[in-house]
Amino acid sequence: KSNLQEAQIIADSLSSEQAYAAIEGFLLGNYRFDNYFRKENKKPTVESLTIINEPISTPQIDELRIISEAVRFAKDLINEPASHLSSVTLGERITEKAVEAGIKVEVMNKRKIEALKMGGLLGVNQGSEEPPVFICMDYKPETAINTAPLVLIGKGVIFDTGGLNLKTGNFMENMKLDMGGAAAVSAALIAIAQLKLPVHVMAFIPSTDNRPGKNALAPGDVITISDGTTVEVLNTDAEGRLILADALVWAKQYNPKLVINIATLTGSAARAIGSYGMVGMQQEATEEMKELQACGEKVHERIVEFPFWEEYDDQIKGDIADLKNLGGPEAGAITAGKFLAYFTNYPFIHLDIAGPVFTEKKDSYRGKGATGICVRLLTEYAKILAQKQ
Repeated sequence: KSNLQEAQIIADSLSSEQAYAAIEGFLLGNYRFDNYFRKENKKPTVESLTIINEPISTPQIDELRIISEAVRFAKDLINEPASHLSSVTLGERITEKAVEAGIKVEVMNKRKIEALKMGGLLGVNQGSEEPPVFICMDYKPETAINTAPLVLIGKGVIFDTGGLNLKTGNFMENMKLDMGGAAAVSAALIAIAQLKLPVHVMAFIPSTDNRPGKNALAPGDVITISDGTTVEVLNTDAEGRLILADALVWAKQYNPKLVINIATLTGSAARAIGSYGMVGMQQEATEEMKELQACGEKVHERIVEFPFWEEYDDQIKGDIADLKNLGGPEAGAITAGKFLAYFTNYPFIHLDIAGPVFTEKKDSYRGKGATGICVRLLTEYAKILAQKQ
């Protein structure tokens, strides 16, 4: 309200943990996305912050700067309108930041994706005039304590119209947020690398937009995922699970320690718990989920674990193909997760961030618009893995 450009936090009486939390809240709340305002209409943000607190250390301050900048990067990507961000430019922006952090990056183009027969990603892309990409990131420091990598997978649908099952009303209005998973995993991995955590982490991002073009998938079409699984597409607005299936198959070759999937996958998850947390499911990763939930409590990015009973598998069995991309009218978040789990043979956690990824009105330090959910969660989890050794 004061439009300050410089500020001090005088926190002599606070512990290092309390000071850390206060500064983190300040840095996160200081974010604004004002790229498209004229200069005279932009409101100032704090450019210089001084902290007066003896217990807090320089490494803690450095960590705060790295993590808050990573959250800012994720927010910028999500808030960017689709008119200014394609899958190709997403790959370029992630590559630029990742290479600076010492991460190996490969952005596969459409020809390579076709050669790999990634039918889920190619199928969703059929209606678009923009080509898809598949982004692979690899951070493997010489000091890595894990021989099997931690793999992060993020849904990268640049804009989701629903395809031929076109979204109605105002449900399409903010669908630039549908690449929130891609933004989260890329930003988190950049933070992990900049913090020089001794953990081998990889990230895979399938990216396209979902448009109702003349060649778009139609309800009833059958596509083939890269492992040969056939899928009956009952609804083209259930597209995220299709592109993620190819990424989950791709991860198998690395024999991962754990795969964490981040996606704005279902309205069902948002309706279940609102914007106060995310819905989580796990397969063969009970202890890992408990650790991730503990990290979520610490950074206030909370996870509610849903059941993953085998009875839900029946709801995604196809009538004319191996699977169908839509379950029944109930338990939509779970059946979407079950669809993903079909393509795994490793410990697997799925986080549906449809509820907390984007705020319609200002919400404390989360602000308005993209929240950058899961950047701090995943970074904290990597810190815990490093400390366990």
